[in-house]
Amino acid sequence: MAIRVLLVDDQPLLRTGFRMILEAEQDIAVVGEAGDGLQAQDQVRALQPDVVLMDIRMPRMDGVEATRQITGPGRDGPAKVLVLTTFDLDEYVVEALRAGASGFLLKDAPANELVQAIRVVAAGEAMLAPSITRRLLDKYSAHLPSGDEPVPDTLHTLTDREVEVLKLVARGLSNAEIAADLFVSETTVKTHVGHVLTKLGLRDRVQAAVYAYESGLVRPGAQ
Repeated sequence: MAIRVLLVDDQPLLRTGFRMILEAEQDIAVVGEAGDGLQAQDQVRALQPDVVLMDIRMPRMDGVEATRQITGPGRDGPAKVLVLTTFDLDEYVVEALRAGASGFLLKDAPANELVQAIRVVAAGEAMLAPSITRRLLDKYSAHLPSGDEPVPDTLHTLTDREVEVLKLVARGLSNAEIAADLFVSETTVKTHVGHVLTKLGLRDRVQAAVYAYESGLVRPGAQ
């Protein structure tokens, strides 16, 4: 079945461009459009998309609050949110991730990256490009823990291997890349990731990455 996508952006020209790119793919169907966050909520309820391609700055309700309303507590629909951002609006991305977004993509990303990002998010994975993630977190490192603070008690519930996996997730590595780095199978990595999310009460890999930085387990700029 085709991946059902809702386009949310206050610029009609951009929505048209995204639609043209996505409708050229056999496994993706654009089911609707919205020009602000309030319209997005209505369209999500009416159309039940799999993925919402969400702009950040919009009138009436911005993408952060719309993401929170669509994916927040008590919402059990299928919609996952992929946030669109530009270099000068990165300060909103962390808030969008906290609000429940499954990842983010730059507005000037090549068409093939947009298509792949939608497929990744629709499959339940996180779109957390390592280069963009590190640049974003480095830029706002002054607002994140230095790494010298005591780690949260919840981290002590993880095994040493699970902590290793969490650090690699925070760097944006895929399951395959983590498996290669740790010399284990992808199935083993998936099991570790599942345990990490369950023990820390996190929804997905994106929240795990944010947690790793905010807890001081991983420091911006560290490799």
